[in-house]
Amino acid sequence: MGKAQVEVLNALDVAKTQWYHFTAIIVSGMGFFTDAYDLFCISLVTKLLGRIYYHIDGAEKPGSLPPNVSAAVNGVAFVGTLSGQLFFGWLGDKLGRKKVYGMTLMLMVIASIASGLSFGRDAKTVMTTLCFCRFWLGFGIGGDYPLSATIMSEYSNKKTRGAFIAAVFAMQGFGILVGGVFAIIISSIFKAKFNAAPYEVDPLGSTVPQADCVWRIILMVGALPAALTYYWRLKMPETARYTALVAKNMEQAAADMSKVMQMEIQAEPKQEDEKKSYGLFSKEFMSRHGLHLLGTTSTWFLLDIAFYSQNLFQKDIFSAIGWIPPAKTMNALEEVYKIARAQTLIALCSTVPGYWFTVAFIDIIGRFTIQLMGFFFMTVFMFALAIPYDHWTFKENRVGFVVIYSLTFFFANFGPNATTFVVPAEIFPARFRATCHGISSASGKLGAIVGSFGFLYLAQNQNPSKTDAGYPPGIGVKNTLIVLGVVNVLGFFCTFLVPEAKGRSLEEISGEQEEEATKS
Repeated sequence: MGKAQVEVLNALDVAKTQWYHFTAIIVSGMGFFTDAYDLFCISLVTKLLGRIYYHIDGAEKPGSLPPNVSAAVNGVAFVGTLSGQLFFGWLGDKLGRKKVYGMTLMLMVIASIASGLSFGRDAKTVMTTLCFCRFWLGFGIGGDYPLSATIMSEYSNKKTRGAFIAAVFAMQGFGILVGGVFAIIISSIFKAKFNAAPYEVDPLGSTVPQADCVWRIILMVGALPAALTYYWRLKMPETARYTALVAKNMEQAAADMSKVMQMEIQAEPKQEDEKKSYGLFSKEFMSRHGLHLLGTTSTWFLLDIAFYSQNLFQKDIFSAIGWIPPAKTMNALEEVYKIARAQTLIALCSTVPGYWFTVAFIDIIGRFTIQLMGFFFMTVFMFALAIPYDHWTFKENRVGFVVIYSLTFFFANFGPNATTFVVPAEIFPARFRATCHGISSASGKLGAIVGSFGFLYLAQNQNPSKTDAGYPPGIGVKNTLIVLGVVNVLGFFCTFLVPEAKGRSLEEISGEQEEEATKS
């Protein structure tokens, strides 16, 4: 590696934590705040959509989304996210992080607003336009994963890099929390102004016409935080590592970093490389990084199967402990309020603390240890729920069930849910970094699709008369929890394919130092 490259990159590696680090965390983190708000707020309004658009006269229970519609509304954003991760990850390595970064945010703003403006009044039209808008929303969100992680890793010093990348990801927790709080506020305001009888008293009147505005407002507000940070995203300079190592423009890299770090960095004029670098998926790449890529993709895939399928049990758990009464005893707005309150409590007690524990400890005990520990405890708690499952179904044992369920979420977030995001942004060469992070995160989203939909069918009761409306019999919740425990065991062992990056420079971990040395 040339002297000029060493000087610019070394200045970044040893830089003290400065204001620009926090600016980068906030600008990148607000994208993730928006991602989480937009992806998770749909679960707050799906029951309301069912009541508004799928009401059946004379039915004992309120209307609900048919299985295929529910899968489409919830799943189409995942498909968009997966596509966006692959596309924008590749584009971020081709054009540069900065050029693509504004595009993803603008796409998220436009699609968030459009989601609430779904055209028409009949169920089919509204659901079709909602799915179309949420696909493009997911596409923008997908781009944010590789770009935010890569930008933060390339801006950071080597001492606190893990905490900075994890802090960007931890903004997800606040996005989920704010989504829940905002839904509580909106549903309370509408409930106070347009109160109605419960469904069992007045089936049609329990869903007031104004409820149609509630879900639209909740979805559209997701555009605000993204729009507020758009200007600052455009003002961020390209990362010095991309400019120096990929664009090979030393003077520009030095100038950008001098401005950002407010110190003088000298650079040599641009020099052409004599020897061509190896390409993505070449024999050389596979021998150097093939196992690492297998490690990051497999652990993220397995983690997301377990993480997203856990959400399936929330409604049963909330109902079981009395946080959400039977749907027919509430009106539509009351149901939104109770679901939002329950999700906010889970976010506050286990989701948010888990993320920030990772931020606090990742540069002390390392990524590898946190990931192993997270998978280990998720396995233990899954089996603790599954093996004595019948014991947990008794009313007096429900509090214990919720405590253990919350602990699985806590160790997912103080564990692989955060580390699978951090590690792919550190261990690959600069010219493939965003692409490899995109491939890893897309693998995770594939796991989320399996977890959300495969397990939705799998967790159905074995007795056909006790399944949810429209679903075939499955293997039951107990057996599903055992399968998820096994998934976590596999994640534990796949972690051994991933190297530890704590305290090392990006060029040392990715082998770029050694690569440049062989060229010179």
